[in-house]
Amino acid sequence: MAGTKRRSLLRLAGGGAAASMATILATGRMPAFARQRTVHWLKWVDFVPASDALLRGELLPEAERALGVRIVLETVNGNDLKPRVTAAISSGAGPDLVMAFNEQTYLYAGSAVDLTDIAQSVAQAEGGLCAYARTMCSNGGRFMAMPWAVIGNMIAYRRSWFEEAGAASFPGTWAEYRDVARKLKARGRPIGQTLGHTLGDSPSFTYPYLWSWGGMEVDPTGKVVLNSAATLDSVKFMQDFWKDACDERGLTWDDTGNNRAFLSQSISATLNGASIYLETLRRPERYRTANGTPMNRDILHAPLPAGPAGRFGLHLLQSNMLMKYSTNQEAVKDFLKWIHAEKNFEQWFVSQKGFSTPCTETWEGHAAWTDDPVMAPFKVAAKLGQAPGRAGPPDARAAEALSTYVISDMYAKAVQGMPAEEAVKWADGRLRKIYG
Repeated sequence: MAGTKRRSLLRLAGGGAAASMATILATGRMPAFARQRTVHWLKWVDFVPASDALLRGELLPEAERALGVRIVLETVNGNDLKPRVTAAISSGAGPDLVMAFNEQTYLYAGSAVDLTDIAQSVAQAEGGLCAYARTMCSNGGRFMAMPWAVIGNMIAYRRSWFEEAGAASFPGTWAEYRDVARKLKARGRPIGQTLGHTLGDSPSFTYPYLWSWGGMEVDPTGKVVLNSAATLDSVKFMQDFWKDACDERGLTWDDTGNNRAFLSQSISATLNGASIYLETLRRPERYRTANGTPMNRDILHAPLPAGPAGRFGLHLLQSNMLMKYSTNQEAVKDFLKWIHAEKNFEQWFVSQKGFSTPCTETWEGHAAWTDDPVMAPFKVAAKLGQAPGRAGPPDARAAEALSTYVISDMYAKAVQGMPAEEAVKWADGRLRKIYG
């Protein structure tokens, strides 16, 4: 019977194909080229679980069928990406495609394959690439990374609680925010913020805060200028703001600590992506206000307040880098072209429900932003992002300062008792060591 089935299969295959099939049946192994067409993609665990479920359950299987490529998706905590990638580069082996955040692209640039053709093709098809993504993913000569999306950071706040404290709308300046937050904290509803070593929440708060006061890490030539009157003013204000307005237990929260505090109704506001609001939409029966209504009806979003120098934002840019050590580079390129095709990428974008903002102009007009007006502030996050290292060029030095939390630590030291002048001098000295 086995012989009959084998002969029938060979007749159906016919000619040269029959010979190839005979070889496969004889050895029990697929040809080498088929085994090698595997894409190992390392990315973070998405704060929107539905999106990772969509990739695993639908999009990646569809890509495998379309491309004849096996795709292995590995997800890790965002803070674990950098050590994994660093180790892979050092050993010359590891995931083919790796997710990077912000200026990590400059840290890995020498180990990454040029993706200019793909990036430019997507930009041309979708109305152009936002300047922030171009700056983070291209060093001017080539794209060392393929832009994926920007995670917008806005303050999620409880509308009714702010109204009870006298704020009909969200405060426009830091001074106004402190005044309202004093009242909120007195009622047991403080602001929740981390100054810890977190991938997103701490830097996306401290950098824009510094800039809004007029402080800068470096000037346009790359000279360190952090130790300034503007920076000192920002640190002194932060010391009072922390004591008067914030939940002081939040000092070392990770990127999930403020989410949990908000959802447990122990804080009134926090800087975050849209994941808090999306969680309340996902489980309306679990998250309810004191009067029993769904909490999602009491959440709004607003940008960080303005300081003396204006209003700024630091939004987390995600990109994907094809590593030079990969033996599957053409398969990875095929996959990047496939996943960034509008009809495929749209499925992932819709699953995010506004948590992530695509990096090209086309998506700003998508119905996702009008379907839920609470999410509307996020639609321009990719346009408004500023690069760490302001006002100098984004480069590996700025990425090192970001990844070693110099700016966040300056404020953390100050709110824990270090005199403001000493905290500024400490951070300025750390930057000088980095910038040389």
